[in-house]
Amino acid sequence: MNALTPHRGGAPVGYITELGPVEAGAVLYLRLWSNGPAAQSQVWNDFATALGTKHGSKALKSFETLCDLCARHGRRPLMRHHVTCKCLGADESCFATFIGYASEGEREDALLIATTIVRPDMALPLVDLAQEFGLALRRMALMADHAFQNPMKLH
Repeated sequence: MNALTPHRGGAPVGYITELGPVEAGAVLYLRLWSNGPAAQSQVWNDFATALGTKHGSKALKSFETLCDLCARHGRRPLMRHHVTCKCLGADESCFATFIGYASEGEREDALLIATTIVRPDMALPLVDLAQEFGLALRRMALMADHAFQNPMKLH
């Protein structure tokens, strides 16, 4: 790998539409979070709207800390595609799978992936944060699915 060769972590490996809602949400929010303060406000707004202020704030804090650990203790920077890109990059696929496993309670698989993202001593805290964030995404997906199936029902 040299300066003329693109980083493999950004190589397209699929499409966002091929992911489940938790994994797609993980990629979308990773992209948004990395896109600056205005996009980060959108993340907060999505969490607060879907989960309420208290639970949205907790989900945001988990996600914010998760991103911070990846940035400060990552083996290398996670490569991301543009927010509106339909492609799924290799690093994004890894991140999505990591969040998906964590949200399903598959801690050993999540831990294995975490060790490829951050230093080994930071892997367990990363899994804990991924589980909290992933569960929030799972709740958001269930609420959206419920609203889609019952559009006339008032909440």
